[in-house]
Amino acid sequence: MRAEATSERVASNRTAHPGGCHGANTDATTRIRSDVLQSYPLGEADRLVSFFSRSIGRVRGVASGARRTKSRFGSTLERLSHVRIWFFEKETRELVRISQTELIESFLDAFRDYASGIGLAIISEITETVLPDREASDANFRLLLLTAQAVKRTGKWEVPLAYFALWTVKLGGWLPPLDACSRCGTVLTASEPGYFSRSSSALVCGKCRKPGLRVIPAPALVAARKMLAQRLDRLTDADISNAAARELTEVALDVIERQIDRKLKSRELLEPTA
Repeated sequence: MRAEATSERVASNRTAHPGGCHGANTDATTRIRSDVLQSYPLGEADRLVSFFSRSIGRVRGVASGARRTKSRFGSTLERLSHVRIWFFEKETRELVRISQTELIESFLDAFRDYASGIGLAIISEITETVLPDREASDANFRLLLLTAQAVKRTGKWEVPLAYFALWTVKLGGWLPPLDACSRCGTVLTASEPGYFSRSSSALVCGKCRKPGLRVIPAPALVAARKMLAQRLDRLTDADISNAAARELTEVALDVIERQIDRKLKSRELLEPTA
């Protein structure tokens, strides 16, 4: 499912509230479809919200009164909620003011499953950490929503998380060729493993292998090539095993952590690959 972005300036005091909306407009606002990445307590009753849209990128704002028992925002600011959000901003302020939200799709049920919740927490943290403020990214937005929907629909996290992490590395420009040795150029066949250098993000063949490189089994490399060629919602359980997906996730997360120069907190909750 592809999400359609909506971004427009509206005269809020002349705009009627759509059904199911929460909050009230008091000024001219920007209306846009977004995914909530994180939500933090702020003061006694407010929330600091980080949200991400395809047209304006990652933005942070304040939702006044969102922590009150009878908050007008309801559950629309939960992590990864796909919402229509209204906000207004001033050039002299870093944070925008969130005035209204409308829930399009919730992922609360998926978060209630412990394993799925960890997978969703990781994709949320990666998006929050990797992408800069106010930089539009249609591809990253579609990837985030597609992955969250796959976890919600299937109740499984291994393949969706591997797909998300691999494509994040690809979109970041950090993914080496997966079909040939980065040193000698030898083509890697479907039955050959690869050897990955975390420090240089290079994949080499057995002849160019050096001590300390991580082995990527042949099934994991085949799975990676399939992921790069197919949409997540078109992959089946027969295409990629959970073991191969876990291998790919570990490698891709290593690359991401090297790029952001810190450990992902939610990764610590993943069981290590056997």
